[in-house]
Amino acid sequence: MSCDYLGSSASPVESGRRKDLAKYGYGGPCHASSPSGRTSQVGERRRRALRSPGLLKLKEMFNSKFGSIPKFYVRAPGRVNIIGEHIDYCGYSVLPMAVEQDMLIAVEPVKTQTLQLANTNPLYPDFSTSANNIQIDKTKPLWHNYFLCGFKGIQEHFGLSNLTGMNCLVDGNIPPSSGLSSSSALVCCAGLVTLTVLGMNLSKVELAEICAKSERYIGTEGGGMDQSISFLAEEGTAKLIEFSPLRATDVKLPSGAVFVIANSCVEMNKAATSHFNIRVMECRLAAKLLAKYKGLQWNKILRLEEVQAKLGVSLEEMLGIMEDALHPEPYSPEEVCRCLGISLQELQTQVLSANTQDVLIFKLYQRAKHVYSEAARVLQFKKICEEAPENMVQLLGELMNQSHVSCRDMYECSCPELDQLVDICRKFGAQGSRLTGAGWGGCTVSIVPADKLSSFLANVHEAYYQRSDRNLTSEKQSLFATKPGGGALVFLEA
Repeated sequence: MSCDYLGSSASPVESGRRKDLAKYGYGGPCHASSPSGRTSQVGERRRRALRSPGLLKLKEMFNSKFGSIPKFYVRAPGRVNIIGEHIDYCGYSVLPMAVEQDMLIAVEPVKTQTLQLANTNPLYPDFSTSANNIQIDKTKPLWHNYFLCGFKGIQEHFGLSNLTGMNCLVDGNIPPSSGLSSSSALVCCAGLVTLTVLGMNLSKVELAEICAKSERYIGTEGGGMDQSISFLAEEGTAKLIEFSPLRATDVKLPSGAVFVIANSCVEMNKAATSHFNIRVMECRLAAKLLAKYKGLQWNKILRLEEVQAKLGVSLEEMLGIMEDALHPEPYSPEEVCRCLGISLQELQTQVLSANTQDVLIFKLYQRAKHVYSEAARVLQFKKICEEAPENMVQLLGELMNQSHVSCRDMYECSCPELDQLVDICRKFGAQGSRLTGAGWGGCTVSIVPADKLSSFLANVHEAYYQRSDRNLTSEKQSLFATKPGGGALVFLEA
């Protein structure tokens, strides 16, 4: 059950609270109106969860910190992208699912105009600022800036000033910089917190779009997948997320297989590196050169999907056009200018983003080839799930393996540790394994036959984690089976 409207790393509270949220079914229901006959069940699950040891611990920590009790809580899940990497910001569909790991914020509105943020993890220092003077420093991706992104996004959407303040205690058990979208989950959580404090309502789609846009305040040029699945997720099903307009379709995963996440223990922060934004810009440039080659108005084109849509051709045909129009050798800024018929100054001021103006080479052929082929794999993955042939798990695994090869060789967003971990996962029984998330570190996702799960987990743990000096905060955070979880929600203090 779900409703369409929302509104009016390991921490000290983790162990009890996470099990409690899973036990009481949080993720689908929200506190807006529910289908008839189910509202009382939802309310009862909320009341039971609010009495759980983990949430009581968070409540105690809030009271200790602020000298009061929270008025409500908001949770937003992390996600694992099963297939469809680095293509959401190119306009193409992706296939993620929410995971059990999440961000949880305890909240108390206050009469002052001060926003006070604290974290249950002592590694993340307290922060306070005026609710009406939000400043986000793009050069410093500090934890509180992600909260400020969500807060500012809602504030600007409604055009509000003179906002009330709030006390917030943030708890999270999504491993940071792991590719499971901890930063976006915090942005989504903060957006829903702000909406709730204001006493307003938005659809899940509107919230996802606002939070996707507002995360760009911190300098990340993402495409919206992370925020969309955080709000639109439902228990028991993965989602095909499509854009323009944003919509989500259920994808039933095979019952005879399990998806396993393994953390490479190499951290990569999207906002702290230029890799991610350079890839976004390379895709934009590739789209413009392809549009120019086919006689389209290239200056109005931003995404590779737009080229395909305007030409009215298939993804396979786009791959052929790309082979004719682009060369595998890297492009210099000067060559891009010659192809488009513009000056270097025009390229830097009208096309490139501020943080990519000093890039010396652009690999347009490789990036476009990955995007178009990966977009096709997403659609093939969904088709196989719908048709459910006998060799379904094998076929899905082959698509995941192809995806990793493309991410590694064409998009160059893997790293030696991820490649090693993928090889180990395949060696010990995964039908398919690939990096997930932005890459350059973070996690892999593998499809494993259910009857091989126990031996798979034991063998991967020994081969990758025990045979190295990797210092793991928590083994359960590093290697675990997962199933589709529910999306963001608000629940009130009893």
